[in-house]
Amino acid sequence: MASASTTSNEAQLREPPTTWQNVKFFLSAVPKLPLVVRVTLLHVLGRSEPAKYLDLRSELTVAVLRSFLQPTKPRSISSTQRLVVRDQGIKGRIWVANYAAPAPPDPDVLDVLVAAIEGLHDTSSPPVEIPRPRITAVEAEWTGYRANATGDARLPPLSARELFDEMQKEVSSPVTVLYLHGGAYYVGDPCTHRAVTKKLAKITGGRCYSVRYRLAPQNPFPAALLDALVSYMALLYPPPDAYHTPVAPEHVVIAGDSAGGNLSLALLQTILELRRQGRQIRWFGADYEIPLPAGAAVCSPWMDITVSSPSWQANQAFDYLPPASKYHDIKYPPCGAWPANPPRRHLYVADGLVAHPLVTLVMARDWTGAPPVYLCTGWELLADEDKSAARTLHSQGVRVVFEEYEAMPHCFAMVLPQSPNARRCFDAWAGFIKDLVVKGAEAVESKAVMIKARTSEEVVLDFSSLGCDAEEMRGRVLAHLSDARDVPPEIMAKL
Repeated sequence: MASASTTSNEAQLREPPTTWQNVKFFLSAVPKLPLVVRVTLLHVLGRSEPAKYLDLRSELTVAVLRSFLQPTKPRSISSTQRLVVRDQGIKGRIWVANYAAPAPPDPDVLDVLVAAIEGLHDTSSPPVEIPRPRITAVEAEWTGYRANATGDARLPPLSARELFDEMQKEVSSPVTVLYLHGGAYYVGDPCTHRAVTKKLAKITGGRCYSVRYRLAPQNPFPAALLDALVSYMALLYPPPDAYHTPVAPEHVVIAGDSAGGNLSLALLQTILELRRQGRQIRWFGADYEIPLPAGAAVCSPWMDITVSSPSWQANQAFDYLPPASKYHDIKYPPCGAWPANPPRRHLYVADGLVAHPLVTLVMARDWTGAPPVYLCTGWELLADEDKSAARTLHSQGVRVVFEEYEAMPHCFAMVLPQSPNARRCFDAWAGFIKDLVVKGAEAVESKAVMIKARTSEEVVLDFSSLGCDAEEMRGRVLAHLSDARDVPPEIMAKL
């Protein structure tokens, strides 16, 4: 999640690691050896809960990730960003062609986004000031599968346009995935998710447009959403310097993981709201409709920024994310990025907007008319909010394919790529995307299933039994915020 415009600071975040940085990473892993021994022993003895479902390699991966993400001494936000957003270089069976969609000369794209935010704001709540981020150029990586390359092949020394043209020669379907990566809105980048976009491109036969949207806390809501909207418009209505031809909306599927799943569905909800308002966007000298994409496909989406669901505590044994009891109490060492000025509690968003439907997506009341949605989750901390979201979408007439993976952690398809469930998830995720584009929405039949960890057996679920209903979920969020003193008592009294 880097800035849309390439500043010197953000470019440094993507520099390849030095030898000393690699040595430091190795040294940081040495203290994990006692943890590895303990987890291995408990697994072999069958004394850990995950051992009933996972192989030893998967359980160790989750345990080590947990230890890095829940350290006794947290890093500063800036140092975490430098550590995580690091480009390891491009090699293997992948095409990558960079493109930066220029900022449109007219501010209308920001104006209509603010109109959507205002239109979805709860009128019973006090008015809030909507931030107006700068409209900037938005970088992205066109990604495709390079079938005839070797595993260590480098990209040929061609211009970005020439690399794009070479990629296009291997594209065999009309699929274009607008990919929005995860990383809690403050880390991550297209370079950290190339394995994901490459795999989606390979399975669909299409291509991915992986967006380098702006990071929080330096660029809080709605900067990332603005960059996502600019990227969607750039696909449909290419700017003058673009080297892609216009992409039909029925060929675009918005996809993402974790915070990128949040952003994917926030973009979809934004488009729905702008269509309800009858808005057009003035874009490079012409007025355009804002058509719906073919659909959305999200993995472990972060639907509730307030982390108010019981699964944030109950599913700790299967996940590596910090539980709710620790989430809001992380004491980041001060740095240039955090604390924010003026101060706020949340990295991603101003405190007065945390329950807004484009931030905490379970607060969205109307998904009527949305295109088909694929949503998968594990036995992770986000499970309750994901199940509730799938239930709500289905109850409002949206075609939904929901998959719950037994005992799997957050974004398991990425962190446990060798597991059978990860391979099955990618086949289902990409298969949904390809079928949706090639066969159309009518080919998608709603279904909810749980996939067994050891056998990959499908167990049919009833949508009405998934999590809590929309009203209960909204009440839970607001009650949680009230307890945290983020919602004034006079507002809670109206609910």
